[in-house]
Amino acid sequence: MEYKKACFMIRNKDYAIDGMRSALGLAVENMYSFGVLVDVEIDKLDQENVDRIDMLRDMEGEVFSNVQANCDNNGFEALSVEELGEKLRDMDVIVPYGIK
Repeated sequence: MEYKKACFMIRNKDYAIDGMRSALGLAVENMYSFGVLVDVEIDKLDQENVDRIDMLRDMEGEVFSNVQANCDNNGFEALSVEELGEKLRDMDVIVPYGIK
């Protein structure tokens, strides 16, 4: 059985936590799931949300960002826009999350 890959692209600070939580939800449903914060900086995460990201990683998912402050403050993996383009080619589902 081949598992699907999904990517939540998050560009709005107000939806960042919910988007990462949604990525975890798909990982629980046996999908490879990723969150990407693009061009948005978020505050340092509380322990509950850090634990959620750790759970996502345990299920072979990840949270990426092209904003270095997110990587420094929250331990996200750095990903340039060019690298994001390459990663998106591997995805079965791309969700633009939290667009106003």
